[in-house]
Amino acid sequence: MPITVTSADDARLADFVDLRDPVARKRRERDELFVAEGVTAIERLVAAPHRIRSVLVTPSAAARLAARVGDLDALGAPVYIASGAVLRATVGFDLHRGAVAAADRRPLPSLADVLRESHRIAVLEGLNDAENLGAISRSARALGIDALVLDPTCTDPYSRRTVRVSMGEVLHLPVARAAPWPAALDEVAAVGFERWALTPDPSATALGDLAPPPRVAVLLGAEGPGLSGTALAVADRRVRIPMRPGVDSLNVGHAAAIAFAALHR
Repeated sequence: MPITVTSADDARLADFVDLRDPVARKRRERDELFVAEGVTAIERLVAAPHRIRSVLVTPSAAARLAARVGDLDALGAPVYIASGAVLRATVGFDLHRGAVAAADRRPLPSLADVLRESHRIAVLEGLNDAENLGAISRSARALGIDALVLDPTCTDPYSRRTVRVSMGEVLHLPVARAAPWPAALDEVAAVGFERWALTPDPSATALGDLAPPPRVAVLLGAEGPGLSGTALAVADRRVRIPMRPGVDSLNVGHAAAIAFAALHR
């Protein structure tokens, strides 16, 4: 049965304290837990294999969540009901979505395991923006990408912002870290993946001119710098999205969605 809490100092809410403080969150979360924000993300969390630790919601958000997932008692975790003021004092800002959940992290699968089970993957290099990673994860789930492979410098795939922007879809994607980098790209090729490096370089092959191979890895770099010279050098193909002359490039999240859709056609 949902439990009403009346103070942000309640020790049972410790997983949700100072959500905007990166130092405090790193100390609390480490490799143990993550936070999903919003009713939709929590609904996707419920369907994912991660174990829910607790849920904190306003009364109105509790009603919306129950309408999505059914009996809140069936979540297998305590559900705390708090006023908007208590929620705001706990998390450290005005959380207008009115709902957060904490869940245990699962160990990331190995690169070998992910490659064995996949046919289309997105390989991300240097992606340090949580919102871009969230957008890419959402598109990947929608458009037939089987897994994400992150280089060692990519941001946390289970940060609150990544989970929120992905609408919880990142929780349903296998995610592996690839190390050492960029030597791991040789492992990708060794099991039959054709590596397509996405680049705005006009000398690259237009995306629409290529037929998707049986196994393909789409390589995407960070916003701004793009892929490293090393990653571009080892790619089997350099691929571009045709654009109107005078336009420099696309946001990496938008570019990823276009590439994934082309492969999904």
